[in-house]
Amino acid sequence: MRTYYAYIRVSTVKQGELGSSLQEQKSAIEAYAARHNLAIGEWFEEMETAAKVGRRMFNRMLADLERGKAAGLIIHKIDRSARNLKDWARLGDLIDQGIDIHFAHEAIDLASRGGRLSADIQAVVAADYIRNHRQEVRKGIYGRLKQGLYPLPAPRGYLDRGKGKPKEIDPIAGPLVRQAFDLYASGTYTLHTLRKEMHQRGLRSRTGKPLALEALSVMLRNPFYCGLIRVNRTGQTFEGVHQPLVPKATFDRVQAVMSGRVFARSQKHVHLFRRMIRCEACGYSLIGETRKGHVYYRCHSQSCRGTTLREPDIDRAVRERLSELRFAYGEMELFGEEAKALRRDESRIRDEREAALKRDLGKCEDRLSRLTDAFIDGLLDKETFEVRKTTLYGERRSLRDALEAPARPDTFADRALEILGRGNMAESLYEMALTDEKREIVKSVTSDLRARQKSLQITMRPTFQAILDARNSANGAPCRVLPRIMGALKAQEESSAPIKLPEQTSPEPNGDARRG
Repeated sequence: MRTYYAYIRVSTVKQGELGSSLQEQKSAIEAYAARHNLAIGEWFEEMETAAKVGRRMFNRMLADLERGKAAGLIIHKIDRSARNLKDWARLGDLIDQGIDIHFAHEAIDLASRGGRLSADIQAVVAADYIRNHRQEVRKGIYGRLKQGLYPLPAPRGYLDRGKGKPKEIDPIAGPLVRQAFDLYASGTYTLHTLRKEMHQRGLRSRTGKPLALEALSVMLRNPFYCGLIRVNRTGQTFEGVHQPLVPKATFDRVQAVMSGRVFARSQKHVHLFRRMIRCEACGYSLIGETRKGHVYYRCHSQSCRGTTLREPDIDRAVRERLSELRFAYGEMELFGEEAKALRRDESRIRDEREAALKRDLGKCEDRLSRLTDAFIDGLLDKETFEVRKTTLYGERRSLRDALEAPARPDTFADRALEILGRGNMAESLYEMALTDEKREIVKSVTSDLRARQKSLQITMRPTFQAILDARNSANGAPCRVLPRIMGALKAQEESSAPIKLPEQTSPEPNGDARRG
């Protein structure tokens, strides 16, 4: 007596392990086989949806049936066999070839025209159910997205808090993800070096291993971390209601580094003035070399062979330049008195800036509203709408970041006094600092170091140059120095180049290779 195959299926592994559906299907098939005197030779069990083609066990079973390895097939219900019309068509081909197909739950005679029609109708209904279900699920997902909610598992650095609730920042992994963005945005890390650094800091995979490079790259490219939700399949962008981990400006900087618009460097040498001195003639960086225990900086261009500086000579010139920033005893007290008059307009300036940001935010909201109206009215195609919407979402996020940024507790006058104090201490700090700390001090105070043959020209940053200019002028009284410092400091902050002399610094990943 020839045997039959029996096929049972559930849509997910969870249903198979925790539910009773598989056992119920098996019992129904066994009872059906006993009633109709059919012998079951092999069971095929699968935990995979029938909405899509490509089920491994199902395809193997049909291939064996086509080769005549069994007399027929018993399935619990039609929707257990196929919820897509392509798989149903394959079953129909088997029926046409004389393979005996039975459904334990439906009393259908597939050998008759009416029975076949009834089965076809049920298969079409099952396929339509899947299409409708998929559409409803998609509708629900887009509903969540429009509410600013992320309908998928929380990305690394966030925690799930249940359906209908925004993701929350993971108190452990969240700060580490933020550090990863900040470090990569500095332009001094590659993905490989960042991966190693973050593993040491504690950002790891679920198995405790370093993050895969692909996982790290995906994380750094995900706008979810700056408050935006992007649907990769459609290219649509939605504004999230979750708390961003990084500002939009930091995220944009990371994208620039990843796309190669910002040069990322890795540390190779430890020379004090590596990549800090340029040849005045050709513009190339002087390269540090150690010869017989002495460090020299040379220009390697063919036309500039004589441009060479010894490190002790550079160090001495820098010390002399820093010494010019020292003030006489009692001058700092006079600066403090003058600063009181410069604080009066600080509150008004901050209020005006906040009002301007709110006006810009209102204009952005209005443009978004008008853009949506234009799309609804058919004045814009979907692609143009999505591009402009994404741009406006990014602009709105940046404006909100600016409004929500905590106000600085100090004023311009306070920071000017701090700069004067740091300048006053620059020489003594430099003398006590380690190599990397010295580099930071020099870069904080100077804007350019140029070599001409065997001489060095040092250009100070505008703020510190203002100190020198004011002191060297005929009317360089302390009360005239501070207003000049204020103007230079404002120019520095507006150009996103704040002056800072760090008390403690970490080694800078940098290279000594020459760039043109």
